[in-house]
Amino acid sequence: MALATALYLVYLFTPILLLVVGSFGDVWFNTLLPTGATGKWYVQVVEDGSFRRAFVTSLEVCVATCVLASLAGVPLAYAIYSAASRGVRVAARIVYLLPIAVPPLVLAFGFVLVFSSDALPFLGSLWVLIGGHLVLTLPYLVQTLVGDMRHLKLAEQEIAAESLGASFAARFRDIVLPALGHSLSSGLIMVAALSIGEFQLSNLVAGFLTRPYPVVLLQAFYGATGFACAATVVLLALALIASIAGAVTARGAGGVHGVSA
Repeated sequence: MALATALYLVYLFTPILLLVVGSFGDVWFNTLLPTGATGKWYVQVVEDGSFRRAFVTSLEVCVATCVLASLAGVPLAYAIYSAASRGVRVAARIVYLLPIAVPPLVLAFGFVLVFSSDALPFLGSLWVLIGGHLVLTLPYLVQTLVGDMRHLKLAEQEIAAESLGASFAARFRDIVLPALGHSLSSGLIMVAALSIGEFQLSNLVAGFLTRPYPVVLLQAFYGATGFACAATVVLLALALIASIAGAVTARGAGGVHGVSA
């Protein structure tokens, strides 16, 4: 077991380590490791206008996707969890998990057909890109929230509150939302990470001025290897920052939930 774990960790982290080493290498051509040391590749990434614009776009799309996923995911998860019929819950689960089963490329072609029409000529806009990210990431958040609702047995808590005269609005505000703080934060970690790294759908629906970082990153691999490595490390750092921020938020929410309990 320990050997298998060690081999897995080596397999997982070796490519990442090579990217970091390559981003500081001066020349890397047909050798296992680069030769020389330099920081010029990071300077070039920072000075490249297309990468700066793509970096900002990725942050805007990520934040907007997280906000919209929160606004849509909590009511949707609550409706699925509260459905009286088991058949309705199963059907709803199939529908909201469908974007996970369908390849992003298929969804992207659907977006292209819909938003390149005369009736909806919005292909390439930032909001179409955000909508695509929302469709791809929302199932992960909803699945997390529904699972936590079952684990916390929110229905029993609501029944108790209702017996004491609490209205639906009061129950949702004082019981449901505080109880879901930890799972909402944890789910948003996945939403942020998936949004930052999403490429297939973004590559087809984004416009020239709304290309997120992974799409622009593709062009780096047609140039110097060190530049491509540096640009990739920046993307990894962005995803890592989002994960750390989400983890800190989740920890804080968990602490508050534990105190209130």
